[in-house]
Amino acid sequence: MTYKYPPVGFHFKVVFTGFSSEADTLFQSVSGLSVDVETEEIAEGGENRFKHKLPGRIKYPNLVLKRGMITSSELITWVRNAFENNEYSPVDLTISLLNENHEALAVWNVEHAYPVKWSASDFNAEESKIVIETIELTYNYFNRV
Repeated sequence: MTYKYPPVGFHFKVVFTGFSSEADTLFQSVSGLSVDVETEEIAEGGENRFKHKLPGRIKYPNLVLKRGMITSSELITWVRNAFENNEYSPVDLTISLLNENHEALAVWNVEHAYPVKWSASDFNAEESKIVIETIELTYNYFNRV
């Protein structure tokens, strides 16, 4: 199926391998799905106009997931085990961008992810907001299916 219009960025889901909780697929936002290539500059003797740039290692920034705070789920147990018990169990996850029929338009497989940061939004009695939890993951690499 060819898609005639650019997809919307608000209809997506995240699925962690081995986690069956429906609550662990729903997030407010996902960021950090990008890749950079480091370059190495080489100066050539006698050539003063430029330096050669050669590709080097590939870098992947941390993946940042945000959602309304859930006090108990498989994902939270996994994150707490990492931080409280120093038990890091890397998992794979899939990020799917969906169309209006909930079918995947694009899918990214993220390999060997584990948590490196967890935070909650500020508590403020003067505002009527839900608490947002942020889970930051590092991973080896991703590929688009």
